[in-house]
Amino acid sequence: MMGLAAALLALPLGGFGGTSHSTESALAAQGHPASYTVQAGDSLWSIAQRMDPSGDPRPIVSQLASELGTYSVIPGEQITLP
Repeated sequence: MMGLAAALLALPLGGFGGTSHSTESALAAQGHPASYTVQAGDSLWSIAQRMDPSGDPRPIVSQLASELGTYSVIPGEQITLP
C-alpha cells in the first residue's frame, strides 16, 4: 500500500486533471507561438525559468517585457511566449 501511495505521489499533476503550470504546448514545439495564462504568484522571471530551467532567464525576461511593455504581469493575463 505504501508503494502505491509513493508511486501516485510521483506522478505529475497534469496527468490527473491538476495543473503543472506548463509554459509549453504542442504548437510551441512545432515552432508556433505558445500562449500562457499568468497564474497567481507568477512573474516574468518565474515564467522565464520554467521555459528554460537550465538557461539564463534574463534574455527571456527582457523579450517578454519588451513585448508586454512592462515587467509586471497580472493573474489571468494571456501572454505570448517567445
